[in-house]
Amino acid sequence: MSSIDEALAAIRYGTDEILREEELVAKLKKGIPLKIKAGFDPTAPDLHLGHTVLINKLKVFQDLGHEVCFLIGDFTGRIGDPTGKNVTRKPLTEEDVVKNAKTYQEQVFKILDPEKTKVYFNSEWMAKMSSADMIQLAAKHTVARMLERDDFHKRYNSGQPIAIHEFLYPLIQGYDSVAMKADIELGGTDQKFNLLVGRQLQESEGMEPQVVITMPILEGLDGVQKMSKSLGNYIGINTPPDEMFGRMMKISDELMWRYYDLLSFKTANEVAGLKQSAEEGLNPRDIKFQLAQEIIARFHSEEEAVQAQENFIKQFSQNKMPDNIPEVQVDAEGRIRLSNVMKMANLTQSTSEAMRMIAQGAVKVNTEKVIEKNAELVAGETYIVQVGKRKFAKITVG
Repeated sequence: MSSIDEALAAIRYGTDEILREEELVAKLKKGIPLKIKAGFDPTAPDLHLGHTVLINKLKVFQDLGHEVCFLIGDFTGRIGDPTGKNVTRKPLTEEDVVKNAKTYQEQVFKILDPEKTKVYFNSEWMAKMSSADMIQLAAKHTVARMLERDDFHKRYNSGQPIAIHEFLYPLIQGYDSVAMKADIELGGTDQKFNLLVGRQLQESEGMEPQVVITMPILEGLDGVQKMSKSLGNYIGINTPPDEMFGRMMKISDELMWRYYDLLSFKTANEVAGLKQSAEEGLNPRDIKFQLAQEIIARFHSEEEAVQAQENFIKQFSQNKMPDNIPEVQVDAEGRIRLSNVMKMANLTQSTSEAMRMIAQGAVKVNTEKVIEKNAELVAGETYIVQVGKRKFAKITVG
């Protein structure tokens, strides 16, 4: 196998789409380091595992000897990325952007080599752009093309307002690729439109267009929705080791393999070996232990990862469930309040009693104490709900 074939195999692994692969091959054949771009708007102070799907792929390119360019969208962050939104986003303040950008730099170097990573801020070129320059940039795209974007199309057809500045977002993200002379840009599948705008703008400037590589969106702990801090289904990369281990153990056995594909640095052959072991009878819990240890070691240390597993096993043995837990089916679609489920499962006599028990810290779901009074369960999942010391129910929602 040639070095280019090996590089392609590493690049392809876990990706969703490469546009266009023949162009990628041609760039690799040049035998020179390529500029690999990925941009992140500092919309929140902490990165979570969903963000690291892209960062992990940047590391693959870095290990292959290419130049990784980590772009912090301090200018675009003040516009607000409209991708996937059904309402106009509130722009961030400059103070928020500066604060969040600082923590992004600290966190990203837990994966990337700081000596081999170039950090850019798109305010470096966008802040210098005059109003006439911005008008010229806006002239390179049409409203019709903008409305081809799925989220804009839906909002337009449903009568939801679209602010003019939101049309500028993909143009500015695309112009970043021009300013940085990117050879390859990475982004989530939801960013495909914006990434292709970068190709178009580079071509309009007479440049060789960038190759676009889209990465899958990582589902959160619920296995349904995109990992998001606002949805509470996330694992932050600064989460303490014990809490991180506990959260990793909440993912389903099926979702575990997707986390391996998108988060682990194990090779495809190594993951295939683990799947074979599972088919031969190895407890999925033990395979999940390996994943949790790898992730915690990456963001903390190997010693803390080992200790977190020992602490988890100790806590699990203390919280061991009784035999013959009653099984209950609760009909629901989407998400349902835990307090409602507790009443429906006869764990409490009323939802108000259920909420009181939650507030008192007397309720656990899958051995984890519930602290959010409006906690919800997701349809399609099964949970062990404990109220007090003696009431248990195995509840399937959906």
